[in-house]
Amino acid sequence: MRLEVTTANGTAWLDVDRPRGTPVALLMLGHGAGGDVDAPDLLAVRTAAVGSGLVVVRVTQPYRVAGRRAPAPAARLDEAWTECVAAIRRRRGMRTLALVAAGRSSGARVACRTAAEVEAVAVMALAFPLHPPGRPERSRVAELELPQVPVLVVQGDRDAFGLPPETARRQVVVIPGADHSLRKAPDAVAAAVRDFLAGVVGLT
Repeated sequence: MRLEVTTANGTAWLDVDRPRGTPVALLMLGHGAGGDVDAPDLLAVRTAAVGSGLVVVRVTQPYRVAGRRAPAPAARLDEAWTECVAAIRRRRGMRTLALVAAGRSSGARVACRTAAEVEAVAVMALAFPLHPPGRPERSRVAELELPQVPVLVVQGDRDAFGLPPETARRQVVVIPGADHSLRKAPDAVAAAVRDFLAGVVGLT
């Protein structure tokens, strides 16, 4: 089911997939900078999460709905994302579900930056762009450290955007042979997501 949400930055699309039976949690999932919510790794996450009993909402940012590939500034991305979360929370049965915030690349950065605001119980970051290719001195690790909840990073060992470090709160699953797209490893992505969700959904 696709919903349209009017945000301060334009119309966003929310593609909603529900599990059989009563949902155990809610997963909001964002796309990469120039991509869409049908990327192979995002579809793998959707399937794994729905199978684990979560409602999955794939969020298409307003700039992509408008047909643009260049992303909006970070503040606008974060604003639209939080408005989409609020819109889902207003729907029947969604208000009390534990929220897992997730995304790939640019969407992972949004999920990290807004985790506290949307009261996420966990964050999943696919292909987190630790730094621009060839520019390790421009690290974005500070964004990964913003969430005060468990974080899963799924990263290919050939990702030109770098490999984030693991910490006590942050689990990093490295997929051999995968690049930034994670296109060739949907099964590995799904397995990592299922394992992580099994440990965090019951936190609340």
